[in-house]
Amino acid sequence: MSTEYANLTTVSCQRFKCSGRGLILPFGNEACMSIQLRAVLYFIFLLYLFLGIAIIADIFMSSIETITSRKQKIRYPDPGEKDKYLTVEVQLWNATVANLTLMALGSSSPEILLSIIEIVGNRFEAGELGPGTIVGSAAYNLLMICALCISSIKAPETRRIKLYNVFLVTSFFGFFAYIWLFIVLSVISKDVVDLWEAIITFLMFPLVVILAYLAEKNFFISKEINMEEEERTLILTPPEVDETGNQRVFRKEDLLQFLRDLGQSTSLSLEDKAQLFAAKLSESMPRSRMQYRIEGARMLAGGKSLFPNLPGKLQEIYHAVEERSPIENGQRRQIPEEIELQPKLEFSAVIYAVLEREQKVDVMVKRTGPIDVNVRFRLDTIDGTATAGEDYEKLSEEFKMESGQQEKKITIHVIDDNQWEPDETFFVKLSLPEGEEKHAKVSSKTIALVTIINDDEPGFIQFEESITIVKESVGKAEIKVARVNGADGRVTVHYRTKDIDARARKDYQPADSELVFEHGEISKIIAIPIINDMETEKDESFVVELYNPTGGTQIGKHAKTVVTIINDDDYKTMANKMASLVQGDIDKLSVTTTTTWGQQFREAMNVKGGDLETAKFSHYVGHSLSFCWKVLFAFVPPTSIAGGWLTFFVSLFFIVILTAIVGDVAAILGCLIGLKDSITAISFVALGTSLPDTFGSMIAAKNSKTADDAIGSIIVSNSFNVFLGLGIPWLIAAVYWESQNLPFTVKADDLTFSVLVFSICCVLGMIVLIFRRFLGIFGKAELGGPTIPKYICSIFFVLLWIGYLTLTGLQAYGYIKW
Repeated sequence: MSTEYANLTTVSCQRFKCSGRGLILPFGNEACMSIQLRAVLYFIFLLYLFLGIAIIADIFMSSIETITSRKQKIRYPDPGEKDKYLTVEVQLWNATVANLTLMALGSSSPEILLSIIEIVGNRFEAGELGPGTIVGSAAYNLLMICALCISSIKAPETRRIKLYNVFLVTSFFGFFAYIWLFIVLSVISKDVVDLWEAIITFLMFPLVVILAYLAEKNFFISKEINMEEEERTLILTPPEVDETGNQRVFRKEDLLQFLRDLGQSTSLSLEDKAQLFAAKLSESMPRSRMQYRIEGARMLAGGKSLFPNLPGKLQEIYHAVEERSPIENGQRRQIPEEIELQPKLEFSAVIYAVLEREQKVDVMVKRTGPIDVNVRFRLDTIDGTATAGEDYEKLSEEFKMESGQQEKKITIHVIDDNQWEPDETFFVKLSLPEGEEKHAKVSSKTIALVTIINDDEPGFIQFEESITIVKESVGKAEIKVARVNGADGRVTVHYRTKDIDARARKDYQPADSELVFEHGEISKIIAIPIINDMETEKDESFVVELYNPTGGTQIGKHAKTVVTIINDDDYKTMANKMASLVQGDIDKLSVTTTTTWGQQFREAMNVKGGDLETAKFSHYVGHSLSFCWKVLFAFVPPTSIAGGWLTFFVSLFFIVILTAIVGDVAAILGCLIGLKDSITAISFVALGTSLPDTFGSMIAAKNSKTADDAIGSIIVSNSFNVFLGLGIPWLIAAVYWESQNLPFTVKADDLTFSVLVFSICCVLGMIVLIFRRFLGIFGKAELGGPTIPKYICSIFFVLLWIGYLTLTGLQAYGYIKW
C-alpha cells in the first residue's frame, strides 16, 4: 500500500504543470498538488489579489484627488468698495486636464502596469496578457458598464453628458486608439512595431489632453461672447470662514434656509439637523470621477463611505426634504419656468392633533398651480412614539386628485384602546409615485406630525422647554405651553414672570395672566415683550412660572421656564456651533481631509471606518474579507504628508508588486484550465481590474446630475489604456531592440482580431448613445429614460459584449480563420 502511494506521489510531482509561466510563481511545494486543486486555489488567490488592488488603488486615487484638488489664493478688487481687495481660492488644476491625466492614470493603472511588467519580464518580447487585458477592459467598460449605467437610473429620470465637446473628442480618440493599434500591427508593418510607431502611440496621450482642454474652452466653436455672462463668471464670491479662519464649503444663509424648509414638524437635536444639512449639501456638491471610483472600491471592501449615510428616521426625514430647493455651488437653484407651471402638492398644515376617542384624523393635501389635470400622490405613515397596528392603522397607498380639485382629505384611523396612555405621535409623508414627477412636484410641506391625545383625563399643563434662549433684538419671546397626557374638558392655568438678574420694565415687560385651554386644545403661546436697550450687557435671565390650575388639570414636570436674553453676538456663537457641526460632517466625507497614521489604522480596523450605526451585512462581509489588506495598506503614508505625493509613490509601488503577482497568477490559472493568455486576459483579468470602475460608474450615474462621470471617463480610460498601456512598453521594447539592430516583433493575430471585433462593437455602441441623446423615445439622454427603451438598450449592450467574447474565443481556438 505504501509503495502504491509513493508511486502515485512520484507521478503527481513529476507532472508539475505550468511551472515556468510566472516571474515569481509558482511555489515549489505546488508540485505534489493535483491540477484541479491548484486551479481552484489560483482562482481564489486571483480574486483576493483583485480585492487588494482595489483597496490600494483607493489609496492611490485618494492621493491623486488630494494633488488635483490643490488651490491657490488670488486677490482681486472688491467691486463694492474702492481700494479694497478680496481673497478667494481657485483650483490649481483644470478639471479636464486633471481628469485626463492623473485621474485616468489612477483608474487604469493596473492594466497599464500589467502590460509594462509583462514586456519587461519577458526580456522585452511582447506577450498576450497585457495587451489582451487592455482590449478586454475597453470592451467591458464601454459595453457592460454602459449597460448597467443606463438601466440603473430610476425611470423616467435621465442623465445627459454636459461637456459634449470633450466627450466627442475623447470618444473619437477612444475609437481611433484601437484602429491605430490595428493599423500598426496589420497594415504598416505586419507583426512589427517600429520605433517611430511606438513614439507616435505614446505622444497621442498628450495630444488628447491638449485637444480635450481646447474643446472644453470652446476653441473649435466660433460664438458671440456674452459679456454679462463672462462678468458673472469672473466676479468671484469669497467663501465664508469660521471663527478660526478656515473656509466653509457653504454659506450660513443656505443653512438657515434649509432649517426653514425642514419646518417645525420634527423634534431634532442640533446634531441631527447638522447631519441632515450635511447630507443635503453633500448631494449638491460637485464630485469628481475619482471620488465615485473610490466609493466603488470601498463598497467592495466595506470601507468608509464618501457619501452620507443617515440612520433610522433621519433617512425618512431627509427623503422628505430632498426635493426642496437644492443648494448648488452656494446658490439656490433657479427653477425653470416650465416646471413652475406644473401643479405642486403639499400638506395644508404640518401639525395635526386628534383626540383618541375620535378614532380618526383628517389630513389635507392641497395643490397650487394648474388645476386642470389629474394628479396622483401617495401617503405613507412613519412610526414616532405611536406604533402602527397598536395606536393607529398604517397607511401606505396612492391617491388621485381629480381635475379641478384643489384639496383632498385623507382619513387615517386611530385606535381607541380605552387605556390611559401618554400622548403619542406619528408622521405622515407626502410623495409622488413613480412616473408622476413629469406631471407634478411636491412643495415644502411634505412631512406632517400627528399627535394622538389621550382624552380620558384633563391632562397636565407644562412648558414645552425648561430653558428658552432669545436674542435681545427679538422683540417678543414666544414661549410654548403644552397640555399633555389628556385634553378632556375646559381648563385654565395662571402664569407670571419673576426676575432673576434681568429686571422687569428694564429688560422685559412683566406679565401675570391666565391661559384658557378649551376641550381638546393642546397648546398655547405666551408672548413676553423683550426690551432692547442697545447697550452691551452680559446675558440676563428671568423666569416664567405656571400656577393655580383649574378644571381638574395639574401642573406638569416643567412648571417653570428660564428665559435667557443674550446679545446678538452670543446668538451668532450658537449659529456658529451648528455650522461647525455641519463642516465636521462634510469633512468626514472628504478624501482630502487631513489624516494621520492613527486615523488610517482606526478606519482600517473598523467596518465602514467606524460608522457602525449605518453598516449593513454586506459591509461586514466585505470588511472581513479585506481586513488583512486594509491593515497592510494602513502603513502607506497619509495624504496629509507632502501634499499627497508621498502617498502617490508608495501606493504606486504596492500596485506594481500586486500587478506583477496578478500577471503570474492569471497566466498560471489560464494554463492550468487550458485557456490561452489572450482569452484569460479579456475575461478574468479584464473583469477583475474593471470591477471598481463598475461600481464607481453606477454610483456616479445615480448620484451625479450628468452622465459625464458615469460613462464619459470610461471612454477616456479606453484610449489611455492604448496610448500609455501599450505606448510605454512598446517604446521601451522598441528602443531596446533598436539598440540591438533588430525589429521589435509582436505576434498579434489574436490581438488584431480582438481589436477589429471590439471596434465594430464600439461603433454600434456609440451609435446607440447618439440616438439616445437626440431621440425623445429614449428621453433625449445617454442614461436612464423610459423603462422599456432603457432596458432594450441595456440588453443590446450586453449582447454586444457576449458577442465580442464569443467571436474572440472562436478565433483564438481556430474555429474562425484569421
